[in-house]
Amino acid sequence: QLVESGGGLVQAGGSLRLSCVASGRPLSGRDTGWLRQAPGKAREFVAGINWGGSTHSADSVQGRFIISRNDTTNTVALQMNSLKPEDTGVYYCALSRRRLKVLTVPPEYDYWGLGTQVTVSS
Repeated sequence: QLVESGGGLVQAGGSLRLSCVASGRPLSGRDTGWLRQAPGKAREFVAGINWGGSTHSADSVQGRFIISRNDTTNTVALQMNSLKPEDTGVYYCALSRRRLKVLTVPPEYDYWGLGTQVTVSS
C-alpha cells in the first residue's frame, strides 16, 4: 500500500513537500515515481528514482522538483519549489515490481497510491 501526503493549496512561487509511505513493500531496490494528473489531462510523469538511486525528472519540473528516497523509513519524497499554476493536479506515488527501462511511462507502474491534491494559485 502506498499512501501520499503533503498536498495542499499554495501560492505561485511557494513550496510543498510530498511524502509517500509504503507498507508491505520495500521501496529500496525498486523503481518508484511521482506522477500527476491535471483536470481533463492525461496522467504524466513528474519524477522518478530507480532501484539504484538514480533520479530523473520531467523537463517541466527540472531545477524545481527533487525526488528522494529514505530506505530507513520506506518513504519517497518530492520536494517542490517555485511552484507554478500549471503544477496543479493530483499527485500520485507509484511503484514498479520490476526494473523499468525508463521511469517516464505511467502504465509501466504496478502499484499506485490514491493521490494527494496540489493546487497552485496565481
